[in-house]
Amino acid sequence: MCGIVGIVGTQPVANRLVEGLRRVEYRGYDSAGIAVIDENGHVERRRATGKLRELDRVLDNNPAEGISGIAHTRWATHGAPTETNAHPHHAGRVYIVHNGIIENFRELREEMQRAGRDFVTETDTEVVAQLIDYELEKSGDPKGAFEAVLARLKGAFALAVMIDGMPDFIMGAREGAPLVVGFGEDEGFLGSDPLALAPFTNRVCYLEEGDYAIIRRGSAEIYDRSGERANRPEKIVEISAALAEKGNYRHFMEKEIHEQPEVIARTLTHYVDPLRLVVRPLEGLDFTSFDRVIVVACGTAGYAGQVAGYWIEQLAGLPVRNEVASEFRYREPAVSKRDLALFISQSGETADTLAAMRFCKERGLTTAVIVNAAHSTMAREADITLPTLAGPEIGVASTKAFTCQLAALAMLAINAGRARGFIDEAREKELVTGLLEAPRDVSKALETEDEAKRIASEITQSRSVLYLGRGVYFPLALEGALKLKEISYLHAEAYAAGELKHGPIALIEDGLPVVMVAPYDHLWDKTQSTMQEVAARGARVILVSDQAGMTDSGVKREDVILLPDCAPIAAPIVAAVAVQLLAYHAAVYKGTDVDQPRNLAKSVTVE
Repeated sequence: MCGIVGIVGTQPVANRLVEGLRRVEYRGYDSAGIAVIDENGHVERRRATGKLRELDRVLDNNPAEGISGIAHTRWATHGAPTETNAHPHHAGRVYIVHNGIIENFRELREEMQRAGRDFVTETDTEVVAQLIDYELEKSGDPKGAFEAVLARLKGAFALAVMIDGMPDFIMGAREGAPLVVGFGEDEGFLGSDPLALAPFTNRVCYLEEGDYAIIRRGSAEIYDRSGERANRPEKIVEISAALAEKGNYRHFMEKEIHEQPEVIARTLTHYVDPLRLVVRPLEGLDFTSFDRVIVVACGTAGYAGQVAGYWIEQLAGLPVRNEVASEFRYREPAVSKRDLALFISQSGETADTLAAMRFCKERGLTTAVIVNAAHSTMAREADITLPTLAGPEIGVASTKAFTCQLAALAMLAINAGRARGFIDEAREKELVTGLLEAPRDVSKALETEDEAKRIASEITQSRSVLYLGRGVYFPLALEGALKLKEISYLHAEAYAAGELKHGPIALIEDGLPVVMVAPYDHLWDKTQSTMQEVAARGARVILVSDQAGMTDSGVKREDVILLPDCAPIAAPIVAAVAVQLLAYHAAVYKGTDVDQPRNLAKSVTVE
């Protein structure tokens, strides 16, 4: 979740690029850089590790003169946070900044190496620069070269590109990561969000999925993924940081749901060696020294922990006990020094979870925390800190923090399985590959928004909604019901589907909406049996599933939120998007305060 700024202008631009980066420094901050081009087409590049003040020092000592440029503030994904790996990257005549992840960069890199191209870094960004320069050498046409490369990229990303010798334009593209175009009288702008452009203009347009653009002074040519000219409406945005940060969305929650492809990619690539397709060693964690994992959390984080429980037991053969943080200490739990105590918290300040962590530390357990706030109390006090890197989450109902927790926990489970010999290198690569495809799959899942919106408008007419799931989808059902309750104030319950006949089936009545979270898996036959049971009693089954599940279910297409096919390890992350969209649009129809629902706070810091 890095920051991008681009300016095509007529006046010196370096300081203005840094000013734009300062607005989006919250998106990433371990390195930063700019590349500027002067009237004669000559490019100068300046980069620095650390916060933006380090780039300021570099520019003070070695100014960069240019009338157009691109800039980037980065949180390391591919490659360590070094000046060499800092953006902008460079190949031949091409300079590029990039957010997100290119899934197929290894194959593309090998292709370029066979073509005689030498690489300076191990980043996926340099691969894109090399490809564009290679195509530019062949055709001499920047737009054609950019189009040809975009057609070959898989993943979720935003790009800004500048060509040596061509000071009059920059190019940008988005697929699963945000990018906006800004307009001035004699200038053009590109940014990762309107906040980046707020010092320069309040006239912006939002690129849609698959769009790419050529930015010139005062104008932009925008094309859709088929290469046809696209008419994206210009909007006037308020310059206040709060409104600019909300961007093109009505609520922060909506914005944060749509940020998920970008932030999940950031989380995943933090844990992965992308060239070897393995999970990097987790410093301080030796899973061969533990007999059990105790997972402690509250609310949404607790449901992420329940999904992780399935993963860790299946992939590592390590017993897992899930605990509700507010109950944990008070039942005097029996713990052992050979237990790993794993805590999950978005804020790192959750009172119950923090107290439970201190309880375990006092008894000599190794403590690890999955946390979004890097400088929080839990992050400071835990033995091991595993970041989620979701970025600031303003909406009280957690969305992107939840899916980033799942991404980090999946990497933890793979690491445990490899360390304990339950999975081999080939299986690790298979799992990692499936997870690295998750940002693209989540981006596709967001395309179901119209389906979720229509169904949400209908379920708001009911008094209650029932959610069901099996295996890893049982915690997803719990999360779906919680989201609906939190922000729409509709009554909702969730159960393991197999438990239905042990009592909850008494709730089934004619027309009751029953949301089945059920991508097609090894438990499908049992899931289908449950669907038939509730349908026979008059319930309306709403199926959250993939193509195979929909085909085999017999549920009417209008009652399905159709998820993209994806790797089983990534499926809970992808399915989360559907239940989030359903809850969000139900709340919008109900007219509730989506971002600040009644009686709730973002961080629960008291017991």
